[in-house]
Amino acid sequence: MSSEQTASAKSTEKSERPSLPEGRYGSSHPANRRKRTVRGWRMWVFGAIALAVSITVTLVAYGNLGQAPIEAQRVGFEEKPGNAMEITIDVQRGEPDRPGVCIVRVRDISGAETGRKEIYVAPGEERLSTVIRSIGRPVTADVYGCSYNVPEYLSTT
Repeated sequence: MSSEQTASAKSTEKSERPSLPEGRYGSSHPANRRKRTVRGWRMWVFGAIALAVSITVTLVAYGNLGQAPIEAQRVGFEEKPGNAMEITIDVQRGEPDRPGVCIVRVRDISGAETGRKEIYVAPGEERLSTVIRSIGRPVTADVYGCSYNVPEYLSTT
């Protein structure tokens, strides 16, 4: 038997692992395990904070950008003489016993707004019609938006 074969036979007989270069693969000391545990703990805390912030932002955005508590839809419009247009709207709201205000507008052929009007929506009222004056010939009318914040000059009290 050659010396190489004898050396390989001895190495196979030994079940020890070969020694690794110092510092190359890290160490298995308890201090490193503690660092990993602290790092894992911090990761969970920051993850929980990020989740709480995300949920808060989502709830605030839904409250502000979700479905409007009062809204209106155009039912029809008709051109009137003298650069005016009559618009009819249906109002849907979560609280029918509260007064509201809707802003309606007319537009010219280029799409520019040429007239605007605020309409007081009395409690319980669902369908309204009004005439909007325009600075030019209007071609369409639509609802700009609605709110429960009725200005004092529109309220009846």
